[in-house]
This record gives sequence, C-alpha cells and structure tokens, in this order.
Amino acid sequence: MYNVAIVGRPNVGKSSLFNRLVGKREAIVADMPGVTRDVKEGFVTTDDDRTFRLLDTGGLWSGDRWEAPIRQSVAAALVGVDLVLLCVDGREGPVTADHQVAEWLRTMNKPVLLVATKLDDPRHAETGEFFELYSLGFGEPFVTAAEHAIGTTELVQHIGELMGDAEGEVEEAAVKVAIIGRPNVGKSSLVNALVGDERVIVADVPGTTRDSVDVHFEFGGRPFTLIDTAGMARKDVGDLEYYARMRSEMALRRADVAVLVIDPFEVGDHELRLANLALEWGKPIVLAVNKWDLVADDQLEPFRQRLDEQLEHLSFAPRVYTSALTDFGLHELLATAVRLYDTAHRRVGTSELNGWLEVWTQRQPPPNFSGRPLKLLYVSQVDVAPPTFVFSINSETMLTRPYEHYLRNRIREDVGFAEVPIRMVFKERGGGKKRVRV
Repeated sequence: MYNVAIVGRPNVGKSSLFNRLVGKREAIVADMPGVTRDVKEGFVTTDDDRTFRLLDTGGLWSGDRWEAPIRQSVAAALVGVDLVLLCVDGREGPVTADHQVAEWLRTMNKPVLLVATKLDDPRHAETGEFFELYSLGFGEPFVTAAEHAIGTTELVQHIGELMGDAEGEVEEAAVKVAIIGRPNVGKSSLVNALVGDERVIVADVPGTTRDSVDVHFEFGGRPFTLIDTAGMARKDVGDLEYYARMRSEMALRRADVAVLVIDPFEVGDHELRLANLALEWGKPIVLAVNKWDLVADDQLEPFRQRLDEQLEHLSFAPRVYTSALTDFGLHELLATAVRLYDTAHRRVGTSELNGWLEVWTQRQPPPNFSGRPLKLLYVSQVDVAPPTFVFSINSETMLTRPYEHYLRNRIREDVGFAEVPIRMVFKERGGGKKRVRV
C-alpha cells in the first residue's frame, strides 16, 4: 500500500489536516504545541477508489523534553513511507524550526511535498511570508486550509497522481485489538514489542500517550490493528486528559478484542472498572500480566495466587503472562486475541441450539409457579460480536434470575462461548414483553 506521512514542527495544523483527509476526527486537536506525540494512522480514498495510508506524526524540533523520542518515532515511521507532506504555517512563513525539519528530511531521502496550511484567505498566499516558503527548497507550496476544506480535495487528487500504478487496495479486514490499562502500566512498550518497532513513545511518566494510536502489522499472515490508548485514570485533571479518556473509550468501542494490561505489582478496582467497561460493550478481554520478568522465580506462584484472588471476577478471561522487555508471551498474547476474535464471530445453527435447549430443560426444569411453568419454546443466534441469543418464552414474568444464569452458563460451557461475553434476549410469544441480558 502507498504510504504518506504528515511531518512538521508543532502547531502548524498537521492533525487538522490529517482529520480532514481521513474524513473524521481521529487525532486530538488543540491550540497548543505538543498535543500529538505518537504516530497515528488512517486511510484516505481517492476519487478513482484507490486507497493510501496516511500517518500523522508528532511535532519536530519542539524544544521540549519530548523532542528526541518524537524524532526517533517519526524516523521509524518514515522508513516505509513513499511520500512526505511537510506542513508549514502559510501565514507565518518559515521559522528556524521549519528549516531544521527541512534539512532533516533531506537526510531521509524521501520525496517531499510542501504543504502550506491555515491559508483560509486567498490574500494570505500573496504575502511575502508565503513566498519565503520557497526558501525551504521543496518547490511551490500546496495551499490548504483544513478547517474550511480549502485545497484538501486537490491535495488528495495530487497524491493519487503521484501514486501512479502503486497498489492502492485496502488489505483484508484486520483484527482490531485495543490495549487498555491504567496510566504507565506498559501499554506502549507492549505495542512496540509486538510490532518490533518503536512506533509509540515510551517514558516513565504517566500520560505519555495522550491519543489512541493505530499500528498496523501482520502476525502469522493475519492483519492486525493494535490500538494503543491513553491510560484511563480515575479522574481527569484537565481538558487534554478528558479528551484522551474519551478517545480511549471510543477506541475500545471500535475494537474487536480488548487487551487489559496489568502490572502484577499494582492491581486494584481500577482494572475491574476497565474490564466492566469492555464487557458492557461486548468486547472479549485478554488479561496481559506485563512486567512478569521482574517477578523473582521464588515469587511466581505466590503472585499467581494473589492475582487469582484479585481478579476473581474476571476468572473467565484468558490470562497471558508477558514481558515487553524480553518478548516473553507475546506470540501467545496475539494467538489468544485471535482465538477470542474467532469465537466472538462464530455462529451456531438454530437446530443445534434447540437440541441443546431440550437437554438443558430436561437437566434443570424451568421455574413453575402454581402449576404454570415457564416454557422455553425455541432459541436462535441472531448476531455475533457479541454472540446474541434470542429465547422465545411464554411469559417474561415467569423468568427468574437464577434460571437466566443457568442458561447463560450452559451456552458458555456447552456451546463453546466460555471466554467471550454473550447477550441473551427473552421475548414473549406473540410480540409481548422483551428482556435483554448482557
């Protein structure tokens, strides 16, 4: 696939341009430098139905403590890039940082298209500041204003022309895995270890990752999208933290599987709240007990027993012990995510389900109220991800909570859905009341 990266110093409108080109607000935008630190990915389709991957990168030459890791992250992302969009503020003209970015890009030996941003008034393109952009050495600037969609359609068309005969089809649907957990639990380190590349910035500072970051790769010939999310803390201490949490929740909603990263030295109610959030949205969960290499050999079994107690309510979720530093357990983690994905998308035939229903009702007769029994007429699976089962019954009022639990356990254990969340719907015959259980 053709790959395009947006590069530039902080606060020149890179994320605004990225959002406009991919057609949705994927990146957090704020009127301050340094909001974007990691590399985000999206897809853009041209008028002739060809698709290219677009990368949004952190601001270069920011002058703050994140400058070195951001530059390292951008350099890693540019390895497989076919075209670089160097964004500069068209109204301000080139500053020292723009020239530094331009000189650095020349060492990367990549084709560069100069994009002047924030030019919502045609008169801005006639000023001396605009013409000074030619001094960057990349030819005529491409005029855009992402907020008002000025020049963006033409930019996509131009990129399509530069693509030539390059392959532009989107790969087969990827397994989307959201990496969730409390701040500074090792989520970004785990993502980098899984893909074998420094795609997201890692630091011993909570809140390093502010936005959800999509990373595409293949494992065993199967495409994956790893979604590295900002750590979801108990409280938001500012607007950026609030929007970061909202983006993390949105990332979890669009994921197929959630990997809940756990620090074995720090487990509490926070992990259970995150797990409940995933289960409410019907997402299968893998518990990744990270930093397992830091547990002493003679403490492995005591730690496992302690985790069994602390995570008792999540005993159904498969647990994988991992280490981002040594790569321990990473293949098992991905294999487990694939297994949960396949299970959550499995369909069971109506005849098989009703055969089981007969066995279940004989094994444990339905409730009987003064000679009037609950009747389970039939059951069918109507949806996947999460698997959803509809039971036709004679009366919703006769359905008891214990019998619901019994049926849920039978579906999970007998039909093969023990590791994924399921939903059950009970409908009265003749279109009466309906009860939905998650």
